[in-house]
Amino acid sequence: MISIEEAHTIPGRGIEGDRYYFGTGHFSKMGKKSYEITLIETEALEALKRDYGYDLSMRDSRRNIATVGVPLNHLVWKEFYVGEVKLLGRRLCEPCFHLAKLTDSLALHGLIHRGGLRAQILTEGIIRLGDPIRISESQEIAHAICEEEANREPVESAI
Repeated sequence: MISIEEAHTIPGRGIEGDRYYFGTGHFSKMGKKSYEITLIETEALEALKRDYGYDLSMRDSRRNIATVGVPLNHLVWKEFYVGEVKLLGRRLCEPCFHLAKLTDSLALHGLIHRGGLRAQILTEGIIRLGDPIRISESQEIAHAICEEEANREPVESAI
C-alpha cells in the first residue's frame, strides 16, 4: 500500500496499478464490482484510536481513499462523485480476516459498520488528493442495479 497524489480509475477494473486492477487481490476471483475501489472515513480511524486504543494507519486499513466529513454508510446504493469520477456505493466494507490478523483482532469491534465503503467505478477518470465528494443528481444507475443485483450479492459480515 502506497500513498499517491492521483489515481486513474477504470470501470470494471479498478484503480490502475492496484492489486484488484491486476486481478491479484484476495477477492479478485469473485469478480464482484464492489471490489473496484474502497473508501474509509478518517473519523472512523480516529474513533478507533480514541475509543479502543488502537492506532490503525490509513495504509493498514487497506482502503483506497480516506475521506473527511463524509458519512460513507449513507452512500450504499447511491451514485456519487469523487472529483470527476462517478462511483456507485455497493456495500459496507466490514473488517476482514486479514485486518483481524494484522491487529490481533483489536480493530474489529471499533470498525464493525465503520470499516468503510466498497464501490463500483462507473466512469473512467482521475481522482486527485483533496477532490470533493458529492452525491449525483441522477440515481438511475443505482436504482436499476439495486433492483437487479441487491439480492444476489451477499452482505459481508464482520468477523
